[in-house]
Amino acid sequence: MSNCVNTIRVHVDPPYTVTIGSGLLARCGELLRPVLGECRLCVAADSNVAPLYLDTVTESLRSAGYTVSTCLYPAGEAHKNLETLSGILEFLAAEHLTRSDCVVALGGGVCGDMAGFAAGCYLRGIRYVQLPTTLLSAVDSSVGGKTAIDLKAGKNLAGVFLQPAAVLCDTDCLRTLPPEVFADGAAEAIKTGVLSDETLFSLFDADDLTDRLPEIIARCIAFKAKVVEEDELDNGVRRTLNLGHTAGHAIEKCADFRLTHGHAVAIGMVIMARAAEKLGWCTEPSADRIAAMLRRNRLPVSTEFSASELAAAALSDKKRRGDSISVVVPDRIGSCYMKKVSVNDLEAIFRAGLEG
Repeated sequence: MSNCVNTIRVHVDPPYTVTIGSGLLARCGELLRPVLGECRLCVAADSNVAPLYLDTVTESLRSAGYTVSTCLYPAGEAHKNLETLSGILEFLAAEHLTRSDCVVALGGGVCGDMAGFAAGCYLRGIRYVQLPTTLLSAVDSSVGGKTAIDLKAGKNLAGVFLQPAAVLCDTDCLRTLPPEVFADGAAEAIKTGVLSDETLFSLFDADDLTDRLPEIIARCIAFKAKVVEEDELDNGVRRTLNLGHTAGHAIEKCADFRLTHGHAVAIGMVIMARAAEKLGWCTEPSADRIAAMLRRNRLPVSTEFSASELAAAALSDKKRRGDSISVVVPDRIGSCYMKKVSVNDLEAIFRAGLEG
């Protein structure tokens, strides 16, 4: 993997920089010092990530002169809930962090969601930084300021918008990922290719992605940064980033979150691409290409759940507005658009997408 460092500036208020490269966790203290200045830090990490990277991060931060505390919690989507959030908030209070201090989210998308949400709630908002350790969090969730937890009614139904102060994507972390976790990130990156970039989509047509990962991450973040700058609060064009998510979130809920987010989104993309073809919503068929690329990257393209089950689960989707919901339609590889549909039509749309 390349040793070069790439930086992408996200022009929101206040702006921040995403840094992509090798060995960044061991240098996080020196890299964050110019951004954060003098403050106390709380590193939040789950039970999977902590044994791998926590010592490296805390040693670097302390070497840079920071006072550091660590908040650990159980790994997994099943723990992205109010109970875990409450534990993080109580920890921040017990450590007497102030509004000038900062939370460090060390881990994947679940960690970024929960630690960012906790930072946004604690004292009505303190700073946080993202140290993503998975491909999914590197290419997607670490950038853009969306934080959330799951409620019993559905996924990501409680949260706040809070942009990070900085993001450090250490590409070395991707070497330790189990294949299924790596595939979750590949699904989100392939999604970005379907949304915007034929070249990015085509990068996944390879037996070994190792040397391509810095370019993949940079292309994904550059596209997402542009979208976030245009629509920070998710009221317009940013909603196109939810390609595959309406069906995907419904699949996750039906599966009691036993299926991971990236795998569910992969299936959701295929469902929407097939529905677009059968309903005459696209100018160029893409379902077969998307399905083939997902299979090549060890991702599923079908589900055992019925159209009626998925439609019922999607009723609690946060993209719903009254009796309508906006779905993202693949027009062709590299171009998608939003389409508002009645919630009463969701079952028929999903049925069209489920038919092979």
